[in-house]
Amino acid sequence: MSRPDTADFRTLFLSDTPMMDTRAPLEFKKGAFPHTVSLPLMTDQERAKVGTCYKKKGQDEAIKLGHQLVSGDIKEQRVQRWLEFAQANPEGYLYCFRGGLRSQITQQWLKEAGCEYPRITGGYKAMRRFLIDTLERVVLEKPLVVVAGQTGCAKTELLKQVPASVDLEGLAHHRGSTFGKRPGGQPAQIGFENALAVDLLRHEEFKADMPVILEDESLLIGRCALPETLRNQMAKASLVIVEASFESRVEHSYNNYILNKLTEWQQTLGTDEGFAAFADDLRQSMSKVERRLGGVRHRAITELLERAIHQHEQGNPEIHREWIGHLLEQYYDPMYQYQLSRKKGRLAIRGSFDEVRDYLNSLSVSDLKG
Repeated sequence: MSRPDTADFRTLFLSDTPMMDTRAPLEFKKGAFPHTVSLPLMTDQERAKVGTCYKKKGQDEAIKLGHQLVSGDIKEQRVQRWLEFAQANPEGYLYCFRGGLRSQITQQWLKEAGCEYPRITGGYKAMRRFLIDTLERVVLEKPLVVVAGQTGCAKTELLKQVPASVDLEGLAHHRGSTFGKRPGGQPAQIGFENALAVDLLRHEEFKADMPVILEDESLLIGRCALPETLRNQMAKASLVIVEASFESRVEHSYNNYILNKLTEWQQTLGTDEGFAAFADDLRQSMSKVERRLGGVRHRAITELLERAIHQHEQGNPEIHREWIGHLLEQYYDPMYQYQLSRKKGRLAIRGSFDEVRDYLNSLSVSDLKG
């Protein structure tokens, strides 16, 4: 029995439903949803030609041109890829931008090939609207708690032990600081917002009695911007501060930004190319802090960085701790103290990693609304 088309966006996102996006690759690149695969009806070039034809000659001629462009072997190849997706994802759905012609044609061609596969009515546009509304509603209705602390306090690791948290840096595929770039790049802004909205939807559904707990972030996580409503609510939220010794913060930063970062680069590019990309990543990041550090201090720390890269390449990464310590003292800590001075009125608790984790895991919505 064939499954009906659907507009139950909530269930689609909560159940991580596999979806086939039949929009053009450029549309997909600008923004997509989690658990979605790009299997376009038309390439970017084909879509552009059909669009031009539509403007000049109308819909009927545009449809005719589309069928001419996607015919024969080209059509057969695309239908085969759709069939493979449908067979691999029997509970999935397909969609186009508005749930109109492109998804209907895809659905029809699949049916002609012996596969009845449902589509999402309203398409990408309606799902995107649903997620925008979800993000706004959850952020405005649920209490937020923001976790702050000096660089190296292991805030991200702490939040992994707090079920009520939403990992902004994970969604942005970036570690959050100037040195936070990760291999593989970041999602498009719209893709980041969509994934964030889905996480908030899941929080609303499965953690209704818990506040939303987030790491303190600036406007940008790499190139991904926090949505304005979320940013405004975070600026008013209860603040929790994680404290750690300077030595442990240096050690955490060394493990996170040196050892783990290098592993990621080498897993992506191989041993030699990965190390070269890792070293270039560090140099580029260091160049970005020159203005705040000032020329003299920046040159001194850069020299320590270059020496550490050379020693690391020879098999001794330990020396990285030296420039990391100077950077924490001279760049990150002063910046943190300034930012914290503007937030003290919101402070709920400050304590060690374990104390803050236990506090957060004991919180309920009623605790913050009372």
